[in-house]
Amino acid sequence: MHCPALPQPGRIRACTGPGGVSPLPRLEPETILINAHQMVTLRGPNRPRVGADATHLGTVPKGAIAIKDGRILHVGSTEEMLRRCAGSDPAIIDCTGRLVLPGFVDPHTHVAFAGSREDELQRKLEGASYLQILKEGGGILRTTRATRNSTAEAIAAQTRRRLDAMLATGTTTVEVKSGYGLTTRDEIKSLEVIAQLQKEHPLRLVPTFLGAHAVPQEYTDRPDDYVTLVVDEMIPQVAAARLATHCDVFCEEGVFSVAQSERVLQAGKDAGLRPRAHIDELVNLGGAEMAARLGAVTVEHLVCTTDSQVELLARAGTIGCLLPGTPYMLMDGRYPQARRMVQRNLPLAIATDCNPNCWIESMQFIIGLSCMMLRLTPEEAITAATINGAYAVGLGEEVGSLDVGKRADILLLDVPTYQHLPYHQGSNAAVLVLKDGKVVVDRRDELHESGAEP
Repeated sequence: MHCPALPQPGRIRACTGPGGVSPLPRLEPETILINAHQMVTLRGPNRPRVGADATHLGTVPKGAIAIKDGRILHVGSTEEMLRRCAGSDPAIIDCTGRLVLPGFVDPHTHVAFAGSREDELQRKLEGASYLQILKEGGGILRTTRATRNSTAEAIAAQTRRRLDAMLATGTTTVEVKSGYGLTTRDEIKSLEVIAQLQKEHPLRLVPTFLGAHAVPQEYTDRPDDYVTLVVDEMIPQVAAARLATHCDVFCEEGVFSVAQSERVLQAGKDAGLRPRAHIDELVNLGGAEMAARLGAVTVEHLVCTTDSQVELLARAGTIGCLLPGTPYMLMDGRYPQARRMVQRNLPLAIATDCNPNCWIESMQFIIGLSCMMLRLTPEEAITAATINGAYAVGLGEEVGSLDVGKRADILLLDVPTYQHLPYHQGSNAAVLVLKDGKVVVDRRDELHESGAEP
């Protein structure tokens, strides 16, 4: 991916306070962003946000950010920033008329895979269910065959293009699951691809082991034997090689039972992998109680989760990761009851669930879906796409908000306020994407040529 250079530095003239003395300590940043029409900082308590905290975005009009050594040095008003940077030579990014946000955190994806399943859309339109397609050897099992038959290089090339698309729309941190290998060799292969892309790609990748994504066809009649393979062979090898930080399982009817799921997550936890779980996407099996008992970091989907289960998860400190793109692509009309979750103080994150069944790469689109279909407010959706997403992947102290000391993962969007994100859908508002203080996406020339540049 092309990473354009920052603007050329220009010395900022001295601008002093009363009596000719600058009232605040001087800053010497490498880069400053100034004149943001609205800057959304997400500054607040150092924990996942619930209730009123999830609606407080910490907006700053005419905002500015100073960056040094890849981290945020200062956040405040442009007037104050120019005073404090007097005499320094930072690169200056003028954000006049535009919105500044933290980089999006996408905390649930299956983006590392080979092949595609575009023809399965026709089967859905004809009325076939997700589980019916899976039983016929389609769905996850079809992608598993394609991934097993592809080289690591081919999987990496396809995955890299999807990561590029995510980055271009403002995602700067993304969780990536394995789960399309379903043999020890192929699961390791997928996780090694993720590790290699972490070194090569600007995006920060958070690897999750999902060997228990489906029962492979060779184990159809003996699923417990496959669970034993995951527990006794896959997890020890993944943990020993430090190829993942989390362990996930698809706890669902026709996939893995609650008891099987608990075996997998407990083995992962014993090996040092933090537990998370797909639950209640199609049928409520009781996965919420299991996840709460194990102290899962997140539970994901939650379409069929009851109010009492939501309260249990909230007490356990688990984050609910909602994936509105999945029911949208399944076309079954059932969405998580997000407003009831908000009322019960369950911290919420949102994610693309990017996979061959839900090929969505844009968190901007997911913010829109979360407002339209889950009835989250724009404030709640942005909180879920940034700081709560960061806590969902274990990086809440590093990313997800624009605060001093955090990594300078910053978006400049061609809209004046955050309310435009769910309101104006179907386009990419990202103008600049900074990762660790470096510009990794720059569309300013493109917008200037189209006449959109202010």
